[in-house]
Amino acid sequence: MVNAMPALTCTAFGGHRLLASGPLRDVALAVRRAARAPDHAPILIFDDATGKAFDIDTRGSEREMLARLGPPPSAAPDEASAAGEPAAPRGKGRPKLGVVAREVTLLPRHWEWLNAQPGGASVALRKLVEEARRAHAGQDEQRRAREAAYHFMSAMAGDLPGFEEAARALFAGDGERFAALLRDWPADVRDYALRLAADATPR
Repeated sequence: MVNAMPALTCTAFGGHRLLASGPLRDVALAVRRAARAPDHAPILIFDDATGKAFDIDTRGSEREMLARLGPPPSAAPDEASAAGEPAAPRGKGRPKLGVVAREVTLLPRHWEWLNAQPGGASVALRKLVEEARRAHAGQDEQRRAREAAYHFMSAMAGDLPGFEEAARALFAGDGERFAALLRDWPADVRDYALRLAADATPR
């Protein structure tokens, strides 16, 4: 069940037909209306970032449902100023970096090396992580796209023709074969799977 995630973008299907796509609150309203139609097709909602299905509670009035999802995304500072709302005062000193303390388990030689680096272990670890993120950004993006497309396909297309072959082509990075295998799928399912997999192949 999704709660207090109003900035999420998602896509909803009724059977194999696209119901709505966009911000969670807009999609939730479309889902609520569709769910009240007699003999409606099974409805699934997918997170556009991960391709995973999730549920929302559509009980009660529209206002009650939206309240359970949390407030709408905050207005940008410029928009707030234009509306006459005072901007939050900035404090003096360095801005907060949002540092989170967690336990890290390493071998003694790793700690010795980290502690000998300029700034100590924490600074060295942050630098190593940032370097790794930059070096593997493309591969990470492809992996996320493949996983998102596969999550969606598993939920919506597991019984469609060519599913297994399409999954193999997806993880092999063969975009042309992947698209060809989806050609005869229901149009909305095919198009959304291709959208999720858009970054899954090397460029």
